[in-house]
Amino acid sequence: MKQKKINVKAPATVANLVCGFDILGMALYNPFDQIQLTLLDQPVIRITHTDGFGLPEEPENNVMGVALMAMLREIPGSIGFEVVCRKGIKPGSGIGSSAASAAGAVAGANKLLGNRFSLSDLIRFAMEGEKLASGARHADNVAPAIYGGITLIRSTSELDIIRIPAPELFVTIIHPQIEVKTSDARQILKTRIELKDAVIQWGNVAGLVAGLLSNDYGLISRSLKDVIVEPQRSILIPGFPEVKAAGLRAGALGGGISGSGPALFMMSSNADTANKVEQEARLIYKAMNLEVECYVSTVNPHGVTEESDDAIAIPDYSLSNKKDALL
Repeated sequence: MKQKKINVKAPATVANLVCGFDILGMALYNPFDQIQLTLLDQPVIRITHTDGFGLPEEPENNVMGVALMAMLREIPGSIGFEVVCRKGIKPGSGIGSSAASAAGAVAGANKLLGNRFSLSDLIRFAMEGEKLASGARHADNVAPAIYGGITLIRSTSELDIIRIPAPELFVTIIHPQIEVKTSDARQILKTRIELKDAVIQWGNVAGLVAGLLSNDYGLISRSLKDVIVEPQRSILIPGFPEVKAAGLRAGALGGGISGSGPALFMMSSNADTANKVEQEARLIYKAMNLEVECYVSTVNPHGVTEESDDAIAIPDYSLSNKKDALL
């Protein structure tokens, strides 16, 4: 008997990883969205949000709806989906809120359809949601959300995604409670860059990938530098230079802006350092009288996972609770 209903957990992600603008991304365990999908025998999409963020529920104005519409265009017959979403990833946070919703919706729908589509297909569909959210069909958030782990997007025109093995890494997410829209953050970027800066950036991207593949923490640390995007976008984030400097003093390997911000991320080789980075960041924002939310996670190798509970409720997923059924 075909499965008619599914609950999924869609993870937050960090895009760019400092030097890899639009081509590198990483999945986290926390925070995450919860999405329940029900397969319908009529060609409709119904969306309900239970999270209080006030997101649109019309399918054509919702990232989940747009992604599912792209999927349904490639399916003959009359089917649809009812979708209930409880977002745990705040919109406009810079940690892949729209990507989690779009990726979770298409991954869950695909399971209900008997895994009809490939992972690359799911990324194509989810990218339509990203286009609605930011104006660009980028995959640096949806790819790790679907594949899990750390991903390299070699191409989006002819979709080519490479999953990159990595050593154990701990990630501290620092989210000052302001909003930076991805579309706005893209508008301030330069359309031309100096060749000397491009050469530096290419070296850092290659170094970061090589460091991940070879488990070389020193090379990872030296490569987490951005001379192109960060100097422009960091001015939108209060406390950015102070938090980054404090994280490095605490022993972090490096870090920077998560996606388009305002969230920051710092990578560490151990949990103690990651927790110390969080403590330092909280002190800085307390002194600035600015509210901040922080998360500490390891890299999530699974991406979107299925939940067995019938009801949508946010359980406590600690760093040690990693046994989720893969879609």
